[in-house]
Amino acid sequence: MSRRPATPAGSTPDGLEALGHRLRRRGFLGVAAGATAAALLGTAGTAGAAPAPHPAPHPHGPLVPPGRLGIQLYTLRDQTEQLGFARVFEELRRYGYDSVEFAGYTQGTGDITLRRLKRLMRDNGLRGIGSHVGYHSDNPDDYTFATQLEKVVDDAAALGLPHVGTAASPDRYGRTVDAWKRAAEDFNTYGAAARARGLKFYQHNHQMEFGFAEDKPHIRLYDVLLAETDPDLVFLEMDIYWAYAGRHRFSVRPDGTPAPFDPLDYVLAAPHRYPLFHVKDGEHDEASPDGLHMVDVGDGDLDYQRFIRTVRDRPRHGHRTGHHWLVERDDAVDPAVNPAGSLTTARRSAAYLNRRGR
Repeated sequence: MSRRPATPAGSTPDGLEALGHRLRRRGFLGVAAGATAAALLGTAGTAGAAPAPHPAPHPHGPLVPPGRLGIQLYTLRDQTEQLGFARVFEELRRYGYDSVEFAGYTQGTGDITLRRLKRLMRDNGLRGIGSHVGYHSDNPDDYTFATQLEKVVDDAAALGLPHVGTAASPDRYGRTVDAWKRAAEDFNTYGAAARARGLKFYQHNHQMEFGFAEDKPHIRLYDVLLAETDPDLVFLEMDIYWAYAGRHRFSVRPDGTPAPFDPLDYVLAAPHRYPLFHVKDGEHDEASPDGLHMVDVGDGDLDYQRFIRTVRDRPRHGHRTGHHWLVERDDAVDPAVNPAGSLTTARRSAAYLNRRGR
C-alpha cells in the first residue's frame, strides 16, 4: 500500500484544499460530514439541510432485520465474570440475539480458549461479529494493534470474526490535524493486516472524535479521520449515543460560529463504511456535558425508529452493506443507575429492537 504524502492537508492558508478534495472524492462534501471543510471552501449549501424524512413504517417486520441484532459483551461484563460465557450466551439466545461483539476474550472468566469460545457461540446459534482491542500501549507485551498486530488479527480470524477493531480514540499523537493524519496511517496499516486475513478493521467513536483540531479549530477531527483513512481498509462503527453527544458538544466552533451536523448524514454519505452500529439510548439531561445520560434502548429520547429505518431502507447503489445493530450500555452493571441489572438491559433492549414496526 502506498503512503500518502506527509505534507499537511492542502497548501491554502487554512490547510483545507486537499482535505476538501478527499472529502469530495469520497462522497462526504455537501452533507454534514463534510460541513467543516465545505463551509470554508464556499460549498456548504446543504450542510444545514433538513433531516431526512421519517421513512414509512414497516408493519410486518421488526425494526432490526433478522440476523442483524447483536450485543457488545462489555454490557454484560459482570454476568460473564459471575456466570461464564456459556450461561450468558444461553440467555442471549433466549432474548433473540443473533451475534456478539467481544471486549476481551476472557472477561474475568479465567483461561478459556478461542476454540471453546467459538464452540459456545455455535452451540447457542450466535455469531461473533467483531471485537474491541486496544489501539496502542507503551508496554510491548500488551495486547493492542500497535504492539501485537499479527496476534490480534490471527485471533480474530481463529474465532471466525468478520471484523476486528478498536474503541480507542485516534488521539495517540495529539489532537492536531497532523496528529490525526498520523493515526490514520496507523489505522490504514491495521486495515491492510486485517484484510490480508479476510477481516475488516474498524474504529468505534465516542463523543470527542467530533471535536475540533487544536491547531486548526475550524476543522472537525472526525472529518480528518474519514478523509485520511483508506475507505477500502478502514471502516467505522458508529456509536449512535456518543455521536449525538458529540453533536450536543460540538455544533459550535471554538470561535462561536455554528457548525451543525447530524450523525446520520455521515452514514448516508458512505453507508458501506459503517458495517456496525452501537445502539445505545440516552435520555435528555441538561446537567450532563453530553446532554444525555444512558438508559435501556427504547427508554430514551434518541429516535432509533427513524435512524435505523433510514439506514436500513436506503438504496444500496451497488454496495452490500449488511449493517449490524449492536446493543450496548456502558453503565448497565452499575446498580446505582441500573438496579434491574445488565441481563435485564439486554432483554428489554432486544425486545424493543425486535418488535414489529408500528
